[in-house]
Amino acid sequence: MRRSRRMFEEYQSGNFNPDDRYALAYKKVKRIKGFYVHLIVYIFVNAIIISSNFYGNSNQDPISWSWQTFSTALFWGIGLLAHGLSVFGRNIFFGQNWEERKIKEFMEKDKNEKWE
Repeated sequence: MRRSRRMFEEYQSGNFNPDDRYALAYKKVKRIKGFYVHLIVYIFVNAIIISSNFYGNSNQDPISWSWQTFSTALFWGIGLLAHGLSVFGRNIFFGQNWEERKIKEFMEKDKNEKWE
């Protein structure tokens, strides 16, 4: 992970080999694709589990809100969330360079205010 971060910083600075740039982009695309495949399998498998539990039990209510129905979706969902954070980064809400943009914004705001 640190090597990818270093490669990304070198890429942004302009001192980067085109082959390394391609390798970094390829690796990122493969990680994103892996996450989306994981998401599709999660949705498909859990839809089957939940629908078979709801409509497969003719001796029970058609809607059964039992723990066993949703435990797979819950725990697998936690794993899927961790996978998403590893792919898209921990700074998903603030984005890259968020702190620097905010500091510049506050500095501009402070510059435009008149002190009395």
